[in-house]
Amino acid sequence: MKRHAHITYPPLNTLKAVCENVWVVDGPVIRFGMPWPKMPFPTRMTVIRLGKGELFIHSPTPLVPSLKAEIEAIGRPRWIIGPNRIHYWWVPDWRNAFADADIYLAPRIEEQSKGRIDFRYTLLDRDGGYPWDKDIATLPVTGDFMTEVEFFHRPSRTLVLTDFIENFEPRKLDSFLMRWLTWFGGVQDPDGQMPRDMRLTFSKQKPQLRAAIETMITWQPERIILAHGRWYDRNGANELRRAFRWVLK
Repeated sequence: MKRHAHITYPPLNTLKAVCENVWVVDGPVIRFGMPWPKMPFPTRMTVIRLGKGELFIHSPTPLVPSLKAEIEAIGRPRWIIGPNRIHYWWVPDWRNAFADADIYLAPRIEEQSKGRIDFRYTLLDRDGGYPWDKDIATLPVTGDFMTEVEFFHRPSRTLVLTDFIENFEPRKLDSFLMRWLTWFGGVQDPDGQMPRDMRLTFSKQKPQLRAAIETMITWQPERIILAHGRWYDRNGANELRRAFRWVLK
């Protein structure tokens, strides 16, 4: 993974303040995709603090000892979230470290994990009825391949996506092939969007996808945190209109 270290957003494995009660943690590179070529993906977790120090852990990255100490200093992990079927890998590690936390997983993660999810969890298959509803809106969006669950932290107007927008910066890509693939896939900064192959999996659900994007726009997010690539620290609603112009037209 050191070969692709430049694609990450150091310092890694440490809390970075976004705004009041919201942090990100930039993690290591993973490789994902077809048998060849596999794309290197930088990873990112979002941490939101609610109520009396209860932490909402979205798409967890590796729980190294120093990060565990930082997490415990700001609150208590209460909910650990796997937001789509391919964002679950480090959930078991966090569950083992924080046995009192409740696990919430998007549909089909157990199927995808092939035995790694061998513990009790709650399915993220609805848009309400969660213990965080007062502060965080939940929006599942289902396509043929997967359901991705989006979250909106109302107090800070922070929208948390996972793979619905990817935004790879060309300056961080070390080869013409990677730059071409991200451009062709529609996931290159400054015009990061839903990956082209993922769009195809929503071809039968375009009306539902459009309705979901319109809902997110009505939330008027100030910022949008992404799992992969440069995230948006301002003008969130406009970034949604830009990134999803292909389905909103």
